[in-house]
Amino acid sequence: MKIGILGAGTWGIALAALLANNNHDVIAWSALPDEIDELKSTGKHKNLPGATLPDNINYTKDIEEAADSEMILFVVPSSFIRSTARKISRYIHDGTIIVSAAKGVESDTLLTMTDVIEDELSKCGVSAKYHLAALSGPTHAEEVALGIPTSIVAACENEEISMRIADAFSNSCMRAYTNTDVLGVEISGAMKNIIALAAGINNGMGLGDNSKAMLMTRGIAEITRLGLAMGCKRRTFMGLAGIGDLIVTCTSRHSRNNRCGELIGMGKSYEEASREIGMVVEGYHALEAAMALSQKHDVELPITEAVYKIIKNGLSPKEAMLSLMVRDLKSELDT
Repeated sequence: MKIGILGAGTWGIALAALLANNNHDVIAWSALPDEIDELKSTGKHKNLPGATLPDNINYTKDIEEAADSEMILFVVPSSFIRSTARKISRYIHDGTIIVSAAKGVESDTLLTMTDVIEDELSKCGVSAKYHLAALSGPTHAEEVALGIPTSIVAACENEEISMRIADAFSNSCMRAYTNTDVLGVEISGAMKNIIALAAGINNGMGLGDNSKAMLMTRGIAEITRLGLAMGCKRRTFMGLAGIGDLIVTCTSRHSRNNRCGELIGMGKSYEEASREIGMVVEGYHALEAAMALSQKHDVELPITEAVYKIIKNGLSPKEAMLSLMVRDLKSELDT
């Protein structure tokens, strides 16, 4: 297949390398010209140490070149999904498979990333019949780029399209599964970043593995609770996009959200922590939408609310943890 990658950050380039190694015709675009120049000249990504990129990846500063593909992957930060969809709208043709590999919920509309793409393409008057899908799972770019085995899930309402995407990505280092619950996959991907902030704050406070396991377990419970209220399938949250991605994001040294939370737990503000990390922390951008979804669907999200109060309202991590521990007792089966 000819596959266009929109976004040349670590995740975009890791996916480009995977797909190029699978003998697809891959072209990667970035809105940052210097990023493309560096990739062309060095054949490496500065934030993917030890990764050798295939020679058959093409790089471009012209989004039309990347968008003129059978499959288009959105791998830009969630806050740039809408503007990127606007840029490619004139190049969509019948049968194009559009895949979001970004994770988030738009704060003012409460739309997931595939919905944002669809909304923007509709506003731009796109009449072509295209397919929308989401890609998610326990897939830190740093490990995918090195060919360390993992799995991913391709979610599309059309199962045949899901299988085509899964087939494009699958090799001896990447096992791809399919799912028709696109909303569940996307809600999982957005919400797990907030729980990873909580797990990081736990680390920064010097608390232990028990409390981290508690936050992760009760975290997936509240993500599932929200997802079910929104009409998603329960099993999605027990799958790769749910518990799988949650585990790796809460525990990995590659996790920006986990690291950001750790710095906050050590006493730094979010602004100080994000500057030190130097890359987008998606959990922060998901907080407003998560609280709005909680209110809209009348679903309790205590861990998410605690993280919100720490980052947005200045509540101390110690007070936030105490507030979680003294909540009214209830049955675990009620979730």
